[in-house]
Formats: sequence, C-alpha cells, structure tokens
Amino acid sequence: MIHDLGALKRNFQESIKKARDIAALLRLETEYVGRRGKLTGVLRSLKDKNEEERRVIGKAANELKKYFKESLDAVMRELNISSLGDSLHRDRIDVTAPGIAPERGVLHPLTLITRQIIDIFGTMGFAVAEGPEVETEWYNFDALNIPADHPAREMWDTFWLRSNQRLLMRTHTSPVQIRFMQSHQPPFKIISPGKVFRYEATDASHDIQFWQVEGLAVGKEVSIANFKSTIETFFEQLFHADVEIRLRPSYFPFTEPSFEVDMRMRGDQAWMEIAGAGMVHPEVLRNCGINPHEWQGFAFGMGIDRLAMLKYKIPDIRLFRENDLRFLKQFR
Repeated sequence: MIHDLGALKRNFQESIKKARDIAALLRLETEYVGRRGKLTGVLRSLKDKNEEERRVIGKAANELKKYFKESLDAVMRELNISSLGDSLHRDRIDVTAPGIAPERGVLHPLTLITRQIIDIFGTMGFAVAEGPEVETEWYNFDALNIPADHPAREMWDTFWLRSNQRLLMRTHTSPVQIRFMQSHQPPFKIISPGKVFRYEATDASHDIQFWQVEGLAVGKEVSIANFKSTIETFFEQLFHADVEIRLRPSYFPFTEPSFEVDMRMRGDQAWMEIAGAGMVHPEVLRNCGINPHEWQGFAFGMGIDRLAMLKYKIPDIRLFRENDLRFLKQFR
C-alpha cells in the first residue's frame, strides 16, 4: 500500500507539471483528492486493515493529501498571477496612443451652398434677413402687388391653413423683404434665404418644399446695371467660373420692368434660366412706406435647390430630402 502511495505521488507530480490552466488543475484536484479521487479511495480502504496498517498508511495518506493540496494551491496562485498579467497586458490602455476618432457628421448640401451664398453676398454688403414660414395673405400676396384673382392664389399653388386670418405657408421669401422694408429706412441691401412651399406635383425638378434666396437693394441711384453686375459676380464666385449673363423681358407683379436671368459658362452654347428679377414696383415701395419718387431698387429670387443641383451635378431634387447617408456623405 505504501508503494501504491509512492506511485500515486509520482503520477500526480507528472500530471501537475503538464497543467497549463486552472481548468486542468481543477480536474487534477477532482482526480486525486475529490470525493471519488484516487487518494480518497485509499483512505476509505483503511477500514479493512489492521490497526498497525491503518496507523502507518493513514499517516502517509494524510501527508500525501496535504502535499497534493499545497501543490495544487501553489500552482493555482502562479496561474492566477500569470492570467492576471496576460489580462492586464491584453486589456491595457495606452494613453499615449492616438485615439480612434468617432465618425463625424457632415453638413447637408443645401446648408453648404446656403452658407456659400450668404458669404458671397456678404462680401458685396448684403445683410441676411429672416421671416416666418407661416404668413398672412397680405404679406405673401397683397403687399407684393399680387391681386386676388392672380393664378398664384389658386389652391393648387398655395398651402392655405384653416384660419380666420387667411394664413398660408409662404410661397416665396418675398414677404421677408416687405417686413424688412416696413421696419428699416433705406438705403439697404439684404438677402432672405429660407424654405418655401408650393402645392404642386413632385418630380425630379419639383418638390412641395424647397429653398429659395431672394435679394433686395434699395437706394437713390440703384439701377439694372447694378443688378447685372451683382448677379454676375455672385455666379462667378459660386461656380468658380467665368460666366455670361443675359436678361430677358418677363412679367412679375412686384417688379417693373421684370426679366428672367439666363446664365452660361463662357464658351458654352446653351443658356440656363436661373433666376427672376426686376426693379421693385413703385406700388410695393408705397405699401412699405417708402417713397418711390425718392428711392428705387432691384429685387431677385432663385431656388437654392436648383443652384445646388447645378453646382454639385445632382440629377434629382428629391435626393436632398431622402436622408440617404450614401448621398449626404459626399458633401464635406
């Protein structure tokens, strides 16, 4: 029996040398000193021995059990320390290493071009004016010399709101000009970028909501030549190109004379209609408390969405509002 205990010790020593992790140690503990382990079997067999054998073998077995426990505990501590070191090495944070930058958002293309428009006109002395998107009939139509029987007032062009005050979603940003002229004395130059709303069918070039920028300059000697120079400078800076401008006679109730503005890159054959403009109608000045015999000015309006489509070569106006990140991330 003593010989068996010696063999058991040698087998244990060989096995513990091969243990590479805590799980292997736990298996060894179960195999040798567990309830059904090899050493436990030896201790249980003592009941069949005489008193002298029980004394000698029992003492040797208990010493071996103590040896097994101490050996297992020692190796367990070493593995725990090693495991902790590996964990610290694996999970350490190098505070000197460059961080991983989070993904940055990008500005919407309409925001980008609106800021560019503001900057360009700002260099020419134009301030920015804003106004409400929900407007009264007077500011949106009457003050701008648009009579009650004008086609623009039809329900298919205007979003009317259920209200006793005849409220509507503004169809252009011209009401901002009226509000500004009512509260400021000329001379002045302003632009009014903002959202406008039209009740019309949606397709690649039309939407029920879009962005518009209108401009207004009022002074003693403001002329069409001043406008042509201003708008030509604006397009050259916006498109970073040498451009040609032509004015074609047209009609708008709030300007007289009125004209369409066509543009083309110098050397191109095709003209593009890009804005509407004219000299502010005397009646509009009167509606704002400005004497048309003393002051005159030009006004213009164009779609920011269309400018962005031209500048960035975007084929469909609806892309601006589809919130497709693949589209939006192109503009940085």
